Amino acid sequence: MSFAIAGALLLLASCENDLSKLPGNSPLKDLDNDRASEVVFVYSEEGRVKARLYTKEFVGNENAKPPYVDFLKGVKMDMYDTTLQIESTITARTARYYTQDENVIARDSVVVRNRKGEKLQTEELIWNKKLERFYTDKFVRITKDDQISYGSGLEATQDLSYVKIKNQRGTIPVENSEFPSTE
Repeated sequence: MSFAIAGALLLLASCENDLSKLPGNSPLKDLDNDRASEVVFVYSEEGRVKARLYTKEFVGNENAKPPYVDFLKGVKMDMYDTTLQIESTITARTARYYTQDENVIARDSVVVRNRKGEKLQTEELIWNKKLERFYTDKFVRITKDDQISYGSGLEATQDLSYVKIKNQRGTIPVENSEFPSTE
């Protein structure tokens, strides 16, 4: 009987609680993260779909200060008008959504296209969900028809119907009717 007790004590003494030896070797703080792959998010307000986001990898942390959701392996977001028609699409290599202030920061090869075929390109773009506006202080390139404008910084509506480029350069269209009359 004492042999069985001694064996049990020996087994208990050999146990250890080293979390670093768990499968996957994940750090303990990674346990706060929610993970998923091939995810589709639908943002709606008052029963109306406003945006749909697609990503290959999702990592969210509601315990972080501030809470966030990361889209690490590419992101595509379609933004809808009141008739549920896509008014613009944004793509980027990565993005982060801050759940409290409802801002999305898209980074790396960011491209926005509206239904008219106009295109905005930059390396970082903030989308404010509440205001339905884009912001950036980074270099931007806007292509409308055959005209290209550049600048460093931008504010725009999400359908690109209003675009204010800071430090603009490039072609700026001007209608003949906008010139003063010489008569």
